[in-house]
Amino acid sequence: MTGALACLQEWQQHALDDADLIVGTSAGSVLAAALRCGATVEEMAAWQRGDAAGILGESAAQATQDGPLPPLPRLRFGSVPLAAVALLRPDLAPPWVGATAWLPRGRAQHATVRALVSALHERHHNYPAGKGGTPSSWADGRTWISATDYETGQRVLFGREGAPLAPLHDAVVASCSIPGWYQPAKIGGRHYVDGGVRCPTSLGTLNGTDVDDICVLAPMASTEADHPLLQPHLRIERRLRQLLTRVLLRQAKMLVAQGKRVTILTPGPRDLAVMGANPMDPGRTEAVLETSFRTSAASLATLGTPCRPAA
Repeated sequence: MTGALACLQEWQQHALDDADLIVGTSAGSVLAAALRCGATVEEMAAWQRGDAAGILGESAAQATQDGPLPPLPRLRFGSVPLAAVALLRPDLAPPWVGATAWLPRGRAQHATVRALVSALHERHHNYPAGKGGTPSSWADGRTWISATDYETGQRVLFGREGAPLAPLHDAVVASCSIPGWYQPAKIGGRHYVDGGVRCPTSLGTLNGTDVDDICVLAPMASTEADHPLLQPHLRIERRLRQLLTRVLLRQAKMLVAQGKRVTILTPGPRDLAVMGANPMDPGRTEAVLETSFRTSAASLATLGTPCRPAA
């Protein structure tokens, strides 16, 4: 997504941090927060390469300590309340959401993400170190961070009017907390997990809004599929991608029917070849980034006149 974001900004020919609305889901919430906190795409690319300086450099050094696999989870159900909702009110929690309730409780923590977002927020607003502002200091309605309530299975858009108040770093950590891998994030007495549990891109949240031009970065989908041979784990991963791609395109079609313009960037065969089946593998980060610079630029070059993105 970092490579695609840089190419998207060059295609747009203006900074993306002034978009009317930025919706961040899971890893996208980190980019959304970084954009709103004044981080440039050049800084983000340097962070991915591990050669950044200052706030981003310190976080990059910590990130290299993360491994490609999670620590062993706790021997307890992820969410008994969500399991009950899934069994008694399946209309409120789709099967794939309810299934996460039965995963063991993850142990990993997003210390790096929390420190990074907090430091960026402090730098952007000139807060003293360790004083990241009040929970509402960033929630002006122009940035939505998607998470899933781990007790009800419902989507929560932190930063949107009417949503629970949360510090920006807490909202991002909640959005990135993959069930079974990371500890659920606790905000206001409730637990939250990855926003991608409900929907990988949260594109459907723009239904009925006055947003006209939408650009989507969807790393878990692929509009141009490949067909890996003799690699069962990759074939399973590609089946999941096909499912997520169908959901994404269905949501995009609904928005287009409302007169909105939707531009979608997803990994293609060359990206998938370097990404592998585990998107959490830090050893592939730089190769994925450099490949994305080339593939994203090529994809955008075929689109002609750019839109003016709002999400």
